[in-house]
Amino acid sequence: MAGTRTKPVNHRDPRAVLRAQMEGRLDECARLIESGVIIIDPMTTYLESGVEVGAETIIYPNTTVSGKSIIGERCRIGPNTIVADSRIGDECVVLASIIEGAALEAGVDIGPFSHLRPDTHLEQDVHIGNFVEVKAARLGAGTKVGHFSYIGDARIGSGVNVGAGTVTCNYDGTTKHKTIIDDEAFIGSDTMLVAPVRVGRAAVTGAGSVVTRDVPDGVHVLGSPARTKATTRARRQVRIRGE
Repeated sequence: MAGTRTKPVNHRDPRAVLRAQMEGRLDECARLIESGVIIIDPMTTYLESGVEVGAETIIYPNTTVSGKSIIGERCRIGPNTIVADSRIGDECVVLASIIEGAALEAGVDIGPFSHLRPDTHLEQDVHIGNFVEVKAARLGAGTKVGHFSYIGDARIGSGVNVGAGTVTCNYDGTTKHKTIIDDEAFIGSDTMLVAPVRVGRAAVTGAGSVVTRDVPDGVHVLGSPARTKATTRARRQVRIRGE
């Protein structure tokens, strides 16, 4: 009928678009499965074209690997994990965590519920437990950060134990500063490290310490602000003088 306006035709069928996306994603899963990767549920695994995953690595459901990510052999990734633009070495475990712009050497285990932000580098056999955030920091071989901690703008040596609730206080409101912790130090629970600050080799901070000054090698500090712990002999001498 003259004057009747016809409804525009949508030549791009949304179902066809979704079908193509699904097929592309499953093709990527198939490519990696053929190379020896174990994908538990391809329907809930999201792998961007071009990512590299080593043989015998297991990828669990609800995991996304994107960007220029490279994952080594015999790893366990997921479930509920995001890996973006990161390099993960052989035999690593990443459980329910987010890894972005980070590098993990062999044998590292992460999670659950932790977040590695850009410029994080974890050396061999580092352990990052639950609810830990790491940013622009390098952690030495065998170092452990077990629970509820923030490590930012830091360099931590090998064999360091970082207690629950530790925070590197890196920002003074204007500038970000660096925290350095040397090999084999022991950082007590709820330690606040007010950067710029350095904790020496095999030094110890007591639980709840607020460290505002450098701690020499092998020294034990505690308190707020943290001070050198008196030896038992020194405390006895103080009591005698006071009598």
